[in-house]
Amino acid sequence: MTTQTEPGHWLKHFCLLLVSPKMLVMLLTGFSSGLPLLLIGSTLKFWMREEGLDLTTIGFFGLVGLPYTLKFLWAPVMDRLVPSALGRRRGWMLGTQVALMITIASLALTQPAMHLPTLAVLCLLVAFFSASQDIVLDAYRRESLSDDELGIGSSMFIYGYRLGMLAAGALALFLADQESLSWNAVYFIMGAMMSIGILTTWFAPEPTIPAPPPASWQEAITGPFLEFFSRPGALMMLLFILLYKVGDSMASEMLSPFMVDLGVSKTDYAMIVKVFGMIALMAGGLIGGLVVYRMGIVPSLFILGFLQMISTAGFVILAYTGNHLPTLTAVIAIETISSGLGQTAFVAFMASLTNKRFTATQYALLTSFMGIPRVFAGSTTGFLATWLGWEGFFLLCTLIALPGLFLIPYLRRLEENHQSLNRQ
Repeated sequence: MTTQTEPGHWLKHFCLLLVSPKMLVMLLTGFSSGLPLLLIGSTLKFWMREEGLDLTTIGFFGLVGLPYTLKFLWAPVMDRLVPSALGRRRGWMLGTQVALMITIASLALTQPAMHLPTLAVLCLLVAFFSASQDIVLDAYRRESLSDDELGIGSSMFIYGYRLGMLAAGALALFLADQESLSWNAVYFIMGAMMSIGILTTWFAPEPTIPAPPPASWQEAITGPFLEFFSRPGALMMLLFILLYKVGDSMASEMLSPFMVDLGVSKTDYAMIVKVFGMIALMAGGLIGGLVVYRMGIVPSLFILGFLQMISTAGFVILAYTGNHLPTLTAVIAIETISSGLGQTAFVAFMASLTNKRFTATQYALLTSFMGIPRVFAGSTTGFLATWLGWEGFFLLCTLIALPGLFLIPYLRRLEENHQSLNRQ
């Protein structure tokens, strides 16, 4: 938390930090992180369907994203080995980004209907290199930012990530809809956009940390686990990571079917949820960075988490009012802004938990653990919505956020103890 007490001084410092070269690096590396995901996801599936592939085949292609959930398995390699050029973090960043540029551009040399096995292999490679890039970018962000800067740094990274997703989603679809451009040309363009990350990595500074890399493979593999679970309250931290966004995740899983049942048109859904919702989410990220910078990570988690919970209750109101456009717009705006607020504080909190000797591995573990509620939500929300009805389902999503909030008062002391150990 900022130590400045003069009125307006902290805000001036925040604004100067916001436009600093360090935050530009966070923004551009976030773009590099967000770009690959949709190119092997919804954008690719759009291309595949236009090529006439059946829905079953398209559905199975979701399995190419498996490396994102298993990235903790090879994260110790990036903690242990230091590339000969550019340093421990920038060396790995550059290597994964160049590999992504090549593999994404290679997708442009295929036709989904004719080269399906080749396409599947290339997509797996893109997912592997993208997950690997995420490992090292998360470590780079944590090691480059002080605890005071984690909130705004995470906010800028999320901004960039969303812009990367917009480029790989909306922009790619717009370009593919032009008569002068084929899908192959679009994927060449998307591959070339990875040059943004490459140039950023080349000119960015290597973070300087006092802790040396793990001295052996045994330390690299077991050290992150032993160090984390030796801390007081380690299990409580993991429980909090599981619970903090579970209600928000469950509500998000059922948003599209809910819109269909309300009778919301595809055009209204696209404009409000996709376009306006994206803008609101990014606004929430910036405000979240400001709140975390001013108040500190743990106090922000409670305030922003409470707003996140209340915003979910807006869907209960919407379930009663039905397809009422002003109410729909207001509920979506409040929910997406609150989601951005909570996400910024949550990402900063997880980064603050890592020990800088094992940043890549511990952060990969925490983000993998964070994904467990999404799996749980995806497998149970349909049943719960059918059983409880939309009003009851969204009320459950609201109330299920309470256990995570109840744990926050206990986290302040644990955070202070961890920061004290991490400075040693």
